[in-house]
Amino acid sequence: MSELRDDGREMMLDEARIEAVLAAIGAEDGPTLVALLQPLHPADIADLLEQIGAGERAVFLRLAVGEIDGDVLSEVSEGIREEVIAALPPEVVAEAVRDLHTDDVVDILEDLEAPAQGMILDALEAVDRIAVEQAMSYPEESAGRLMQREVVVAPEHWTVGQAIDYLREADHLPDQFYHIVLVDPRMKPLGYVTLGRVLSAQRDAALKDIQEDSFRVLEADMAEDDVAYVFNQYHLISCPVVDVAGRLVGVITIDDAMNVLDDEHEEDMLRLAGVGDETSLSDNAFQTVRQRLPWLVVNLFTASLSAIVISQFVQTITALVALAALMPIVASTGGIAGTQSLAVAVRALATRDLTRANARRVVLRELGAGVLNGIGLALILGVAATLIFGNPQLGVVLGIAMIVNQIVAALGGVLVPLTLERFGLDPALASGTFVTTLTDVMGFFAFLGLATVLLV
Repeated sequence: MSELRDDGREMMLDEARIEAVLAAIGAEDGPTLVALLQPLHPADIADLLEQIGAGERAVFLRLAVGEIDGDVLSEVSEGIREEVIAALPPEVVAEAVRDLHTDDVVDILEDLEAPAQGMILDALEAVDRIAVEQAMSYPEESAGRLMQREVVVAPEHWTVGQAIDYLREADHLPDQFYHIVLVDPRMKPLGYVTLGRVLSAQRDAALKDIQEDSFRVLEADMAEDDVAYVFNQYHLISCPVVDVAGRLVGVITIDDAMNVLDDEHEEDMLRLAGVGDETSLSDNAFQTVRQRLPWLVVNLFTASLSAIVISQFVQTITALVALAALMPIVASTGGIAGTQSLAVAVRALATRDLTRANARRVVLRELGAGVLNGIGLALILGVAATLIFGNPQLGVVLGIAMIVNQIVAALGGVLVPLTLERFGLDPALASGTFVTTLTDVMGFFAFLGLATVLLV
């Protein structure tokens, strides 16, 4: 049974509810479907839309059209958002987007084609449409696209009492906000005050006397991954955004910044696996193949390098067939070690923990780890090969090759992404292929080369 929040909404989906939803869709039972959806959070409704097939999704949207509001649209993944909007009546979409903040509307518009964008913009009131169009004028994946235009501001000379009176009398305030931004007459932000400090201070206290030390501003054209870094690094809750003249144009809140961090992490994971950064469970087979096949083809060519190395030692393998049985062990352990080092390095680059200042120390650490891992594996596999094949020299060759390949894997896992990052390339996108090729080629070369010298 799913746990309930204080407002009666369930905290997560369970399998029983998903099966009940699918049954209601199959029977085209609208009232039952609506009843099943009403306790759910918009994010859970969005998850349901993503988990079911396209045909079921069309029936879902037809039967439960009244349950699709702006919060659901903003939670739906980019892969199916346009499909969902296209399936909804225009008046439903119009009503849904009217209740959203500008940053949520911009997030929806970014992934739509021009006709769908126009339909949503036409549904907005004039003031909101201008705000959204101004936000869309900023570069993609920038602070200007991420911010919401709804900001609570106060003159720097106001007192706590004046601020409270203003908040009580204001007709339009954001649904959620954390700070009152202090501005000068030219609308340049000078600081901010948390609502907690406002409520706990005396009415005659000056706002500027209780402002927060954490105050910073972000430029509207700042990259959104830089925005997320600032929030994470300095533990911000919200942060004002300024234009090129330093005037306040919006605010970014922690939920949007954390969404960027989550997206960046997900993209890194997908890119490391070579499946593209836009992969979704809602993709069909053709879309999945289009994202994965190019990297499989690249890997096909890189794997041929390993085949070329092996082909140079055909006589050695023919003379000692046991080598063929042991070769995959050398390659696979090297590949795993390289992936471990690579995952740590790519994540450290993404969070900016790995920089030029500490790169040498990290490389030396990985080198040390590679040597120690290699020695440990060499002892285990060397002894095992000696006992199984009755050939101590074979055990020595396997052990040395293991040490060499572990060192190569450890160094490659950190040096390859560092090099790609230095040249302005995405370390997560291409590192995996390079590191795997490096460990395979060097592993086979070390093992078969040593076997040729010492055993044949």
